[in-house]
Amino acid sequence: MTNVDWVAWHDSYDHPDSPLSRRLATVRRLISEALDRAPEGPINIISACAGQGRDLNVAIAGHPRRGDTRARLVELDPRNAERARADATAAGLSGVDVVTGDAARTDNYIGYAPAHLVLMCGVYGNISDADVERTVGFCRQLTAAGGTVIWTRARWEPDLFPRICDWYEERGFERLWVSEPVVGPGVGVHRFAGAPDPLEPGAVMFEFTRA
Repeated sequence: MTNVDWVAWHDSYDHPDSPLSRRLATVRRLISEALDRAPEGPINIISACAGQGRDLNVAIAGHPRRGDTRARLVELDPRNAERARADATAAGLSGVDVVTGDAARTDNYIGYAPAHLVLMCGVYGNISDADVERTVGFCRQLTAAGGTVIWTRARWEPDLFPRICDWYEERGFERLWVSEPVVGPGVGVHRFAGAPDPLEPGAVMFEFTRA
């Protein structure tokens, strides 16, 4: 286990040329595109390990369907959760609910799953390969039919990114877009073409290997 200051970790987002800043811009664009595709009516959104909510809050605030969104952000660090909560309030996003809790626990998504949009950003690089595959399987419970999963994984050797794509596709997800295979942050987008499985209460999807 490595001690990480997850508030300080977000500082890289403030540097426009940093890899994390570029990834953030990409994820915001993909969120906006997913909201464009969402059906009429309320749009349920889940963000696991949401951090300060810089991706979702900004993307929702600038989207024409912001009034349709109903989002559950789950973040363990109370300082980051408070920042996400304060930013949502400042932007007038009454549909954004930030929970300070363990994003690995399925109970935190009751009432929001299956969702039209699921964010697994900053998750897969901090858990074991086996837990990545396990969490991909749980995405069948978290994602609505026709819903979108946006996920990230750094493309360092050994590069797990292609295998994660396979795991999604083996479980009924269709690849919509993946970032170029260059070293650095990788982003994938998959659409769920199946019917969601019932959400398993009390389950733990993964264990963070960095804390």
